[in-house]
Order: sequence, then C-alpha cells, then structure tokens
Amino acid sequence: MRRHLTLVALALAAAVTTGLAAPATAAQRDPVRQRLDTLLHSDHAPGALASAMDRNGKLRTYTAGVGDRDTHAKVPRDGQIRIGSVTKTFTAVVVLQLVHEGEIALDASVETYLPGLVRGKEIDGEKITVRQLLQHTSGLPDYEEDVTNDILKRRYLSPRDALDVALAHEAVFTPGTEWGYSSTNYLVAGLIVEKVTGRPLAEEVDRRVIRRIGLRHTYFPAPGETAIRERHPQGYRQEGPDAPLRNVTEIDPSASWAGGAMVSTNSDLNRFFSALLGGGERLLKKDQLKEMRTTVPLEGPDVPAEKRRYHAGLGIVSVKLPSCGKVAWGHSGAIPGYGTWAAATDDGRAASVSMTLEPKSGDAVKHLEEAMEAALCAR
Repeated sequence: MRRHLTLVALALAAAVTTGLAAPATAAQRDPVRQRLDTLLHSDHAPGALASAMDRNGKLRTYTAGVGDRDTHAKVPRDGQIRIGSVTKTFTAVVVLQLVHEGEIALDASVETYLPGLVRGKEIDGEKITVRQLLQHTSGLPDYEEDVTNDILKRRYLSPRDALDVALAHEAVFTPGTEWGYSSTNYLVAGLIVEKVTGRPLAEEVDRRVIRRIGLRHTYFPAPGETAIRERHPQGYRQEGPDAPLRNVTEIDPSASWAGGAMVSTNSDLNRFFSALLGGGERLLKKDQLKEMRTTVPLEGPDVPAEKRRYHAGLGIVSVKLPSCGKVAWGHSGAIPGYGTWAAATDDGRAASVSMTLEPKSGDAVKHLEEAMEAALCAR
C-alpha cells in the first residue's frame, strides 16, 4: 500500500465530469479544474469535488484526485461529504422560521428559552440574545478543540455534555462588543429550537428544510451514527506537517451537532443556497431573509486580517469576489475528513467545493474559496 500518490499520478487521476470527460486541453483551461488541482498539489488533499449551478439551474460537476488512497478508487461524482460548519446555515434557517412563527424573538435573551442553563465564568444567558448567537457576537467560548478526540474516537457526546465542556471556559468578550467565531453559539441555538418545538433538532431540520426543498442526499446523522450512508470519497486527517494521512471517514459527529454534524452533496448544497437566497420564500419569508443578510464586519483582536473582508449575517457570511466583483453569500465548513465552501450569488449562481482532507491552514480554506469563486464567476 502506497502512503502517498505522486503529483504525476494525481494529475492523471484528476477528472472533470460533465456526463463525458472533457479533453485535456479544455480541462486545463477550466478555472474550477485548476483550483481543484491546487487542493491536490498545494494542500495535499487526496481528492476534491465540486458542483456549479448556473442561473438556469444547470449543474456541472467536477472530481479530481482519488476517492480512496488504499484502493485508488475514483472520487464518486457528487458524492456525499460531511459539511461541517455549513450545518450552521441550516440551523439558522430553522431558528428564523420559528421567528416568523412567533416562537422565538431574535432580540430576546437566551435566558428566556433556557433559564439557568447558560452560566459560567463571565457568562450570563440573560445578557446574550438569540441574534448574537446566530451572528457570533455573544462572546461564548468555543469548545471544538476540546472535543476533537471524542469525534475521532467515535464517542457520542450529547448537546448538554458539549455545552458543559464549553462553559468550563471563560467568556471571550462582553456580548455585542466584538465578533468571534464559536460553535457554542449554535449548540445553544439548537437547544433553543428543541425547547420551543419539543422535537429533536434533526427532525426540525429534516421537516423544515431538507424535505421542503427536496434535498435527496442531505441528512442529519442519528445519534451514534458513524458511517456515511451513500457513495462517498474517503475523508482524511493529518495530525502534523510530516505526519501520515489518517482515514477518518467514520466518526461520530454528535459533538458538532447543530454547528457541524450534517452530511450532504455539493449539488444539494447548491440547491439549498439557491432556494434560500433566491427570493422565492421557500425557506424564509422576506423579513427573515433580510435579518439573515443584515451583517456586521468581522472585527476583533483574534480575527485574521484576511478575514476582515467578510461580513457575518445570521448563519451566513458575505464576501466580495475579487475576480468578478460579485458578492457571494454562503458558509465554509471543516470537520475531520473534509473541508467545504458553499455559496450563491444574487444573480442565481451557486457553487460548492469540497476536499477530502480536513483543512488545517488558512491557505487550504483560501484555496477552497478560490475554487468556489472560479465557479461563481465563470462566464
């Protein structure tokens, strides 16, 4: 068993699939294909896959590299992947639907819905609003690094257990004074959904989003479910720059829950963001979509300079695409095994790009975004 494929082998394995394989010269000119090759060569992902949807709803799918490093099987066209934090947009949609129904108020405190639950060092649920949860301005500390081993060892972690892990840390800042990304925000938002509906979050996401717009390959894993249900590329993780790649396809994503547990495909993500942002009110009424798209700049001492061109809405971010001037609305996601960037533009285009290696550097996330941009800006 070879531990690494050569760049030449990767180049030979890379393919763009649009029903029939494109000639090599055409593939070389395709900007999306070029960006997928960057994910293989520069970021050392075994495989990559993407889907681009034009303004008429026509899909184009891409694959590159290998879907399994041991067998050298091809990357399945539009295969299922773990979408990580793109899950947050699904959770935000459910919360905003409940806002429309009068069950949740964006500017009500967390304490209103979860009395006495969100308490810790400089943490008070009475001083944190639902809006601040969805926009990452609550100051709640993140817990993701603390539960990585639980995920990799397939340990089930309930939302309440995960919240206890988070609340062992001190607040990062006073609510409403800064922006700071924290999956704990969505952990709490998911608990609020369950409290006001009386049903599991997974059921609400399925009923209110997945089935409503016909996403056939998207699901919220059941507690303790470690396998990916349909055809999929294997996902990998690298513990350090010189460490070998480790197959982590089968994990228990329960610790990521409302902020990162879902599985989907690139084409389903295109349909989701297109339906969400297309103005047809299939998912959100006009007033709630306006709230979702009301943004704040990413500002704070811990925000990298390259991220300060982003603006955070409620469960979604906006970024201006340098190559064509369009504004993309979407979300990125990383989880052991996979990295994804999915977004749509106001002119009806949508794109989603994934790599089969958990992105550990800003460069890898940047390259995912560049692939997404290439698809959204294509003529």
